[in-house]
Amino acid sequence: MTTQETSAEAPHTFQVDLRGLVDLLSQHLYASPRVYVRELLQNGVDAITARRALDPDAPGTVRIDATGSTLRVTDSGIGLSEPEVHQLLATIGRSSKRDNLDEARKEFLGQFGIGLLACFVVAETIRVVSRSARTPDALPVEWVARGDGSYTVRTLAAAEHPEPGTTVHLEARHGSEQWFEADTVADLAADFGALLPYDVRVGDEPVTGRRPPWETEHSSPTARATALSGYCQDTFGFAPLDSIELDLPLVGIRGVAYVLPGVVSPAQRGGHRVHLKGMLLTDRAETLLPDWAFFVRCVLDTDSLRPTASREQLYEDETLAAVREALGDRVRGWLAQLATTSPERLRRFLAVHHLGVKALALHDDDVLRTMLPWLPFETSEGELTLDDLARRHRTVHFTRTVDEFRQVSAIAAAQGMAVVNGGYTYDAALVEALPLARPGTTVEELDASVVTAHLDHLDPASELSLAPFLATARARLDPLDCDVVVRAFHPAALAAVHLDDRSARHERARADAEGEADDLWAGILGALRDEAPRARLVLNHLNPLVRRIAALPDADLAGVATEALYGQSLLQARRPLRPVDQALVNRAFGELLEWATPTARDDQPDDFRETNR
Repeated sequence: MTTQETSAEAPHTFQVDLRGLVDLLSQHLYASPRVYVRELLQNGVDAITARRALDPDAPGTVRIDATGSTLRVTDSGIGLSEPEVHQLLATIGRSSKRDNLDEARKEFLGQFGIGLLACFVVAETIRVVSRSARTPDALPVEWVARGDGSYTVRTLAAAEHPEPGTTVHLEARHGSEQWFEADTVADLAADFGALLPYDVRVGDEPVTGRRPPWETEHSSPTARATALSGYCQDTFGFAPLDSIELDLPLVGIRGVAYVLPGVVSPAQRGGHRVHLKGMLLTDRAETLLPDWAFFVRCVLDTDSLRPTASREQLYEDETLAAVREALGDRVRGWLAQLATTSPERLRRFLAVHHLGVKALALHDDDVLRTMLPWLPFETSEGELTLDDLARRHRTVHFTRTVDEFRQVSAIAAAQGMAVVNGGYTYDAALVEALPLARPGTTVEELDASVVTAHLDHLDPASELSLAPFLATARARLDPLDCDVVVRAFHPAALAAVHLDDRSARHERARADAEGEADDLWAGILGALRDEAPRARLVLNHLNPLVRRIAALPDADLAGVATEALYGQSLLQARRPLRPVDQALVNRAFGELLEWATPTARDDQPDDFRETNR
């Protein structure tokens, strides 16, 4: 073996800049300086848990004292010997709980050996005085760490820390004094540690001692519901529409899901409040529930879910996936129970959160069948459930956009067609899934061509008599890429309807883009030209006004009236007017006023009349 080969295979040791590493972990791992209180509480609680594993009767206390410039946290935990101080406190990433990681996840809060570094966010130095409970005659050990990555260790006299346990001393970093104010520390300790099983106090004020309402016995179901609702008001700041208890002992979860009292967007991810063995992990857990359950906010305590290294989110693994599915099942079960036992409560819930239930129904056939009689949809016959509509009609039509529904709903209803507005979130997909819940029901998509096919044609003599008028009308609307046809349909009061299928809209959008593009892009768009049917203005021959317009001897006046009917049909369908449509409506209105006031019209100069043609 050559010297070069030997040199290449020799191992090397990573060089670590301790100051940079401490800065990275303490300044960038955590989202806010407030977590330093949580990490100190965590270390104290884990130390007590370790001591009670040796002595079940050992005291379980954590005392916090804040002066505005200093902070002292004392616990009655297992403590550390001098070798353990070097091994655990001075080795980043090494934790006493990692010697048996599976057991650590069951019993301890911390696992990563970096929690104490959070204190460097607010303190320049960390002083730890600890006395081990494993060795009765062990002397206290002092460990002092600085932000530059250096530390010192020395042994103290027994009188300086007479009892087993650990005390952490912090002095505020310049600019961080507000985090050491007594009231701030008390609020943070109460927020993070209110559910801890040990006696935690800030000064003389207890932080722990009150059990959450889901773990408390109540005199009646009403009293329990009131207590759960009050906890929601105190924790989240709203009075819930309902409460869903979450008791999953197999995965160590207890808590409550609160139904929001107001409408929320499906895109808004829930900020759930998760405690890990009593310690608040995060109040912004977004992946705890399935996406469809955006209408609830959870607060729960768990001993099975894993935190990330910063302990500010949940670690995505198989356990979290299983818990997410189990919690989703609880929400499903609550909905099924409401449908069976409390229809009025279900109606109140759906009045606010039908969108969330529709999202769930898309992914769960059982929920679809259960909720079908309750979910509201906009239809051509008013607001109905799909179940009611399917009982009345063997064939259910739907549109994919709100504009399409507005175009066809009135005439479709008059022709006895059942049409659902599928333009809202989830609605089109749910209508398409209707046969799964009601076998035998036919679902068909409806567009302008289908509606036109359902309208009655005129007899040949009437068609022939209308030929001159149709030629005039089509000439007027041809620049707008709109055809004109005459049909007989109900309701007779509807003079005209503008029908515009998707292919026609796409072609018109392509043509508009081609007109505004440069030569190269216009050539590309021109190659995409489609011969799709144009939009249609369908005039109703049953309407007296249409018949009078068609019979006008003045072709110009008939053309202006047709343009006015075109504009009216767009407005009735609540379609946005293009600039060319707006110009046409304004011109037609002006010319109709001229025709209605012939004397004034005759007084105008010829060039004025030509300009307004």
